[in-house]
Amino acid sequence: MTRLVTFGDTALRLTPPDSERLESARDVRMRADGTESNAAVAATRLGTPTVWISKLPDTELGRRVRSELHAHGLETDVIWTESGRQGLAFAERASQPREDTLIQDRGESAAATATPGELPMTLVQQADATLIGGTTPALGPTARETTEAIFRAASGTTVFDLDFQPGLWSVAEARESLGGFLDAVDVLIANEDDAKTIFDRSGKPRDIVHSVAAEHEFETVVVTRSEHGAIAYADGVIHEQDAIDTEAVDDSGQHAAFVGGFLSSVLDEDPIEDALEVASAMAALTRTIPGPMTTVDREAVERLVASPEDNERGI
Repeated sequence: MTRLVTFGDTALRLTPPDSERLESARDVRMRADGTESNAAVAATRLGTPTVWISKLPDTELGRRVRSELHAHGLETDVIWTESGRQGLAFAERASQPREDTLIQDRGESAAATATPGELPMTLVQQADATLIGGTTPALGPTARETTEAIFRAASGTTVFDLDFQPGLWSVAEARESLGGFLDAVDVLIANEDDAKTIFDRSGKPRDIVHSVAAEHEFETVVVTRSEHGAIAYADGVIHEQDAIDTEAVDDSGQHAAFVGGFLSSVLDEDPIEDALEVASAMAALTRTIPGPMTTVDREAVERLVASPEDNERGI
């Protein structure tokens, strides 16, 4: 039985090798990259039965997305369409003092047109948990309506990863749109900067998770803090988790890996503090792997959780 269902858009991410500039690169690497599919792969690799549902163009590029997800062992349920395009993202990795660049080219993507009537809603209704990320409602009005419909139809735990992408919508648009369905969300996950921006918060992380949970009546709020670890508020208790030090090869997939690891552990009915530990290990190991999608397995995570001091440089 499917335990976790994720719905969302997965782009093809084009990245020049090393730290080459987009404007001068002769070659690029192409990988599938979507908040929900990346998290789904992470949960799958930890043994959680997971299905990613979406709508893709019936083209070579759309089929390329599905084949890569299948190569990672993820089960998919895809609606194919002759209209709509495959979304793209152009990423430039940089070293200081340059900053990373991410250009979103996802307008009019096939996933933006997906309606509840097209999707396998029975899967959503039967799953133990359903995850959608903020990049999906950012695609447009239809995607926002479908996001809300899925959350309201779900009988299990509903999870929203804020994942605010300025290249897709503005802060004002995000705040207005999210207000339409946050009351149907049980678990909110966000990085610290996004939480502060969208919920207009400042101050200490402990105050942020508590106030956001109280205002929106979330059962659980998890805020990731990069090198400072993560913090969660659940059942009236605040839990904190230190980051696990690693040598970063590529940090583009660490947040989704954290989300997938956290949900897999929670679905196994682990305590929140254990779920944060598993999630942090997933994120740390994923930072040592090129690309936005993790290839970490349960054995590596368990080994790192058991002795993080012996794995400060990753494994």
